[in-house]
Amino acid sequence: MSASDRLAQLGLVLPPVATPAGTYLPAVRSGSLVFTAGQLPLVGGVLAATGKLGAEVDLQRGQELARTCALAALAAVDEMVGLDAVVRVVKVVGFVASAPGFTAQPAVLNGASELLGAIFGAAGAHARSAVGVAELPLGAPIEIELIVEVS
Repeated sequence: MSASDRLAQLGLVLPPVATPAGTYLPAVRSGSLVFTAGQLPLVGGVLAATGKLGAEVDLQRGQELARTCALAALAAVDEMVGLDAVVRVVKVVGFVASAPGFTAQPAVLNGASELLGAIFGAAGAHARSAVGVAELPLGAPIEIELIVEVS
C-alpha cells in the first residue's frame, strides 16, 4: 500500500504548504534527500497552540501538535516530489519549547514518530533529535523538520 493510501486510510489529509515567514524554501532536494524547513503546528494558517510544554501545554497536547507538524513537513515533501516518492524517513529533528524542569521532549516527539511509522511502515523508522529550547517562532510549542530519502 502506498503512503498516500495509508494517509487516506488513517483519515488524514495533508495541509496546504505554509508560506515561508522569511527568505527560505519549505523543502530542498539534494540528490536523493529532501530536507524540510522547520514546520510549526499551523491549522488553517494559525498556530494550533502557543506556550511551553510543561506549563501551558501538556504532554498529550504536545504529541498532537507534533503530529500536526509532521503532516506539515510531509506536505512540503509532497509538493516537491510527491509523497509516494519517499523511500524512507531518515531523520526527524524536533524543537520543543520547554518550561524549566520539563525533560520529556522525546515523549513529545513520539507523536510525530508514531505517525510516520503509521504512514510509511518500516520505512518510517528514523533517527531523531528532540531538543528542548527556551522559545520558538510566534510562541509555538514545537517545531519539526524532516529529512527523507526519495526515489
